[in-house]
Amino acid sequence: MDEQAEDRNEELELINKFENMVKENDTVFFDLSEFELIIDHYTSNLNYTQALAACNAALAQYPFSTELQIDKSQLLAMAGNFEEALQLIEEVALVDPDNADISVTRGVIYTQKGEYNTAIEFFKKAAAVTTDRDDIYFNIGLTYQSWGKFKSAVKYYKQCLQINPENELGMQELLYCLDISGNLENSLPFFQEFIDADPYSHTAWYNLGLVQFRLELFEKALSSFEYSTIIKADFANGYLQLANTYVHLGEFAKAIDHFNQFTEHDAPSADIYCNIGECYEKLRQWDQARKYYQKSIDLDPNMDEAWFGIGVILNAQAKWFEAVHFFRKATTIYPDSSDYWLALAAAEYNVGHIVSSIEAYEKASELAPANKDIWLNWSILLYEQGNYEGAIELMENAIEIQPEEAELHYRMCAYLLSAGNYKEAYNYLENALILDFDKHYLLFEYFPELESQKALARLIDQYRK
Repeated sequence: MDEQAEDRNEELELINKFENMVKENDTVFFDLSEFELIIDHYTSNLNYTQALAACNAALAQYPFSTELQIDKSQLLAMAGNFEEALQLIEEVALVDPDNADISVTRGVIYTQKGEYNTAIEFFKKAAAVTTDRDDIYFNIGLTYQSWGKFKSAVKYYKQCLQINPENELGMQELLYCLDISGNLENSLPFFQEFIDADPYSHTAWYNLGLVQFRLELFEKALSSFEYSTIIKADFANGYLQLANTYVHLGEFAKAIDHFNQFTEHDAPSADIYCNIGECYEKLRQWDQARKYYQKSIDLDPNMDEAWFGIGVILNAQAKWFEAVHFFRKATTIYPDSSDYWLALAAAEYNVGHIVSSIEAYEKASELAPANKDIWLNWSILLYEQGNYEGAIELMENAIEIQPEEAELHYRMCAYLLSAGNYKEAYNYLENALILDFDKHYLLFEYFPELESQKALARLIDQYRK
């Protein structure tokens, strides 16, 4: 395990030590630097409540630390306690008026309040007295981004990266703003400049690869990420992005190799194991896929993608009773995924749980009414139960949502024919043929008995080109 992975493990041990202290309602001594790491950990994970608790615990041990008081003021702002945050930072300003972080904190507070112009004035005041703070330019960029002024945000994110090319959040937000403003492709020369200045910078090659990846220039991105790992052999993120790029290219075996290389240089996470499991799933190596999905769940029992992945594997093996359990667990953890409910509905149907299947289809349709597969699969269930009226009603709902979807019209035609509503069925058939003649085979694929109906054949021939 390399230094980066060791640092991460040490951080996790520190977090566990702090959380045990809170759980036991005990008092444990931490260095000021350790408290800063704990606070940063929770802040970076957007857990402001826990970060504030850590900050209060730190202030109990270091009550005169202006750094901790500034941290607390920013956290109060993040939690929406603006007046308390402003009052605290004013108190700090009386003690340490020349501290640039006071202006930065005021900027953070006013950004959170939505007073963007005032926030930027404070950030620029801080930038005027210190020129090497990438975080100040990052905050200016973030404020402009929150304001909806993406081109201005780009300008300051670039200044942030010029000071510190390894500012991951700055890079992430810059790519987003370039993408949303339509300037991503035009930014390539900016990232090339870093490489021209230092061809042996692994970060420069990595950042260029991120842009190329976002532009779907996957082969070029592979080369850039490869250079980053050649220059810095223990660069974990380089291997991770190589793996992600190979996934997009459909080269799942290579993706697995690079995910594994990532785990050699950084502690594996539930996400990484889940990604490896999905790659094995794509390769139809079911045992290996299930092994890594289970590893993911062992690290994080709430990893819904892994529960769903095991369900997919079991479903592919026709083990529907087992699949139901895993699909249902996925929907429990993340109930807003229509894909999870759709898969559960199909598995419930396969084991004969018709009522449960219908309930799952209903939930899926509420989450993704524009997904035609939900309506088609749900309606065929009703049709097979002899509930033609219910199947027709579902198709009416689906066609109202997606009137241009030919497959829905073909299916409606079949259901109406089965119900004996011939005239109405032919109307829907005409609509379907006009929308997409080539899909008329679907009518006979699902209902082969209809091929013997001469009236249907004559109507289809009229629209044959």
